[in-house]
Amino acid sequence: MRPVVWAGLAGLLALSSPASALDKVTFGTNWLAEAEHGGYYQAVVDGTYAKYGLDVTILQGGPQANNGLLLASGKIEFYMGGNMILGFSAVEQNIPIITVAADFQKDPQIFMSHPGVGLDKWTDLTNSPAFVGKEGLVSFYSWMKSAYGFKDENVKPYNFNAAPFIADKTSIQQGYVTAEPFEVEKQGGFKPNIFLLADHGYSTYATTIETRQDLVDKNPDLVQRFVDASAIGWYHYLYGDNSKANAAIKKDNPDISDEQIAFSFAKMKEYGLADSGDTLKLGIGAMTDARVKDFFDQMVKAGVLNASIDYKKAYTLKFVDKGVGLELRPK
Repeated sequence: MRPVVWAGLAGLLALSSPASALDKVTFGTNWLAEAEHGGYYQAVVDGTYAKYGLDVTILQGGPQANNGLLLASGKIEFYMGGNMILGFSAVEQNIPIITVAADFQKDPQIFMSHPGVGLDKWTDLTNSPAFVGKEGLVSFYSWMKSAYGFKDENVKPYNFNAAPFIADKTSIQQGYVTAEPFEVEKQGGFKPNIFLLADHGYSTYATTIETRQDLVDKNPDLVQRFVDASAIGWYHYLYGDNSKANAAIKKDNPDISDEQIAFSFAKMKEYGLADSGDTLKLGIGAMTDARVKDFFDQMVKAGVLNASIDYKKAYTLKFVDKGVGLELRPK
C-alpha cells in the first residue's frame, strides 16, 4: 500500500466550464507512470476521454507527491486510490472523499517464496521469515495474521530491495505481482512462487477512482463520464492496440523499460486484476455492497479499522455496474 497523508484541508472546489468546451479535469495517480495505469493513458491518447467531453490531464504520483491531498484540498478532481482502507479512514476523519469506481477487482499485493524448498503452497508460508514494509504491517499483514496465523516475530524489515530475500531461501517477501517478481527474475535468476493475496481472500478493490463528495453532489454527470470513459480506456488497453498508451507512460516516466511494461501487462491479464469476477457481467470498475462489507469486516477483525466507522460513506455504486464497455471484450 502506497501511503497518503490526509492533512491540511483547504476549501473544496466545484468544477465548472463552458458547455461548448471540453471539461478540464486532472486525475492524480498514486505512483510513477506504469502499465498499471494503462487504461487512463489509453483513454487520453485514443481520444476516449475527449469523446466523453473531457480534457484529462494525468498527474503522476511518486515518492515526493501527495496527489491524495491535492484531491482533498480541491486542487484536482479525481485520484487513483490504492485500496479501500484509505477510503474507510477518510470517513473516520470526516474527509469528504468517496470511491466511485474500482478499476482493479484484485489488489496486486503478493508474497513470493523460493521454489523447491518446501514453500510451494500458501499454507507453507506461515512460519517463514517475512520481509514486510511498515505500511504492510498495519494492513495486509495484519489480515494475514488474523486469517492465517502469520506471526509478528517472523517479520524482517523490507526496504524495497530484493537482495535479502534472494539470499535467504527460507524467506518470503511482499511485493506487487506486476513488479517485484520481475526484479527477482532479473537479479536472482529464478522465477519465484507468487501468491496473490486476493486469491486467498484479501478482498479489497484496488486502483480505485476517488473524488470529492461535493463533485458527486454538484456535477454527477462529470463523474459519470470520467468513470465510463476510464472503463472504456481499460478495455482498449487490455484488448486493443496499447502502443501509444505505453509510449505516453514512458514519456511521463522515462526510467521504465519496455520489458517492465510488458511484464506488468502480462501479469495484469494473467491474474485478472482489472477484468475478472463481477466485471464479466457488470463491466470494468464494478463494485458491490457485499464485497465492500466483506473487506471492511476483515479489517475490523484484523484490528486495522474501528467497527464504528460508517463504511458505507466511503463509496457509492451510483456510477458503476452498468455494463459499460462489455461489448469490447473479445468473445
